[in-house]
Amino acid sequence: MLFLWPLLVLLATCCGFVATSPLNNHGPPTVTLDNATVTGVASGSVNKWLGIPFTLPPIGNLRFQLPQPIPPYNTSYSAIAYGSSCPQQAVSLPGVPPGLPTETLNYLSETIYKIVLPSSEDCLTLNVIAPANASPGSNLPVVIWIFGGGFESGDTSTYDGSSIVDKAIDLNVPAVYVSMNYRLTALGFLASEEVKQAGVGNLGLQDQRQAMIWVQKYISAFGGDPTKVTIWGESAGAMSVALHMVTNGGNTEGLFRAAFMQSGSPFPVGDITQGQGYYDFIVNQTGCAGSPDTLQCLREVPLDMLMNSINQTPSSFSYQSLVVAWLPRVDGVFLTADPQELVSQGSVANIPFITGDCDDEGTLFSLSSLNITMDSQVEEYVQTYWLPNAPSTIIQQLMLYYPEDITQGSPFDTGNLNALTPQFKRIAALMGDAVFQAPRRFFLEQRSSNQNTWAFLSKRLKTVVALGSFHGSDIFNIYGGNDMTSYLVRFVTNLDPNGAGQLQWPTWTSNSPNLLTFLDGLIPQQITQDTYRADAMTYLTNMVMQYLFF
Repeated sequence: MLFLWPLLVLLATCCGFVATSPLNNHGPPTVTLDNATVTGVASGSVNKWLGIPFTLPPIGNLRFQLPQPIPPYNTSYSAIAYGSSCPQQAVSLPGVPPGLPTETLNYLSETIYKIVLPSSEDCLTLNVIAPANASPGSNLPVVIWIFGGGFESGDTSTYDGSSIVDKAIDLNVPAVYVSMNYRLTALGFLASEEVKQAGVGNLGLQDQRQAMIWVQKYISAFGGDPTKVTIWGESAGAMSVALHMVTNGGNTEGLFRAAFMQSGSPFPVGDITQGQGYYDFIVNQTGCAGSPDTLQCLREVPLDMLMNSINQTPSSFSYQSLVVAWLPRVDGVFLTADPQELVSQGSVANIPFITGDCDDEGTLFSLSSLNITMDSQVEEYVQTYWLPNAPSTIIQQLMLYYPEDITQGSPFDTGNLNALTPQFKRIAALMGDAVFQAPRRFFLEQRSSNQNTWAFLSKRLKTVVALGSFHGSDIFNIYGGNDMTSYLVRFVTNLDPNGAGQLQWPTWTSNSPNLLTFLDGLIPQQITQDTYRADAMTYLTNMVMQYLFF
């Protein structure tokens, strides 16, 4: 599931003691962690500490192992630059249709398909950004950012959290920002019987959890309050946030008290052994097939060889699109059941949360299937890649809920426009609802009577040709220090997004499913109702829970 990382390329954008530099002191900020002095960077109204290792490097025999807590810091460290990203899966460019405007083509070629990040297996670092006048006694709330990228790409350096901290300062709700790298693609989400038996599934999620544990131990040194942590993410990051809410029987272990999710909810996944085919493929490609312990063999092969094999497996922009190879699965440890089943059972953290989507979540991922032009081909595509275990009658009924009529497709509310093929808008509508919109609504329906919940919909950038209000476009609303940023930082501080000078955002309830809807034009927000495509989404949710496709 994607889970866009590179959009921000376009944006302008126990434990120790601290001696941060006040605004009138131009020296670099320092913090003492255990027995080490860590030096950061002063930047206007904030101080930054970048690239701090939070686990032992997952290299050598620690590849495909649970993250190992870092021992006490005892060596001075210069935290002035982001650490390396974790190894990324290669992204292949689908056929770009003729007729797209220059700005859309530039967006595709210069961001999604051309991002190059220096990477290394030694990548498990985090970053802390705090108000320049913060001190150990400040006890400021903390927001932890988890980036997206389809569980196959992304890193923290793309997102400058200074805009978040600056907005919090401006609104007099100062906060501390933390972001972390985590293992991606097969290195973070290897799946097979061998992985299940070894208890090393969902390593990317385990990395995130370990970063949260680090925050509990050390964030007070930077002026943060470990009892006031909100976890926040977009796309794969938002899905990660949701999975942290359903792991461990819903027990947060005191690691966080609230959650904020952009384009990601508890989503339907099957057992970790469903990834066996991809595991066997890389075992064969790396020459490990004859080994008595194929998992240990994979720990020992050169990284280049391993990545070459991984890059031959499907990514978010392959033909099968969002049915990706490497993602969280039920491993019996971090996830004991399908996340939506856990939600149905009430096995979910009882904390306030915000969740929302972009209007046209599926358009970006439908560019790889433009060769599908007929109704029968859509049915075959869905049967083959999405619902191989579902009877054909189930899929035929689904087609009735998502008809061929292009005026009902995505980008929504664009009439006859954006029909790159006779089936493009139909597939985009189905994908966006199946992976993003329906799981979000299901989560709200299940939990709104138990905890405070708010929901949003971004309909901005609707005029972008073919893509509309595409997946990840809401990032512009928040990392630029815009209106959504204000709602975020107030929620982080007060567990309520509302405040003076903003449109009041009512909670989402089954009787009044309110959506804060972000719009272009003179009226930037309004409250709408979360009732669109109700029958279709209900059918999708019930069908997917019965015939898991991941």
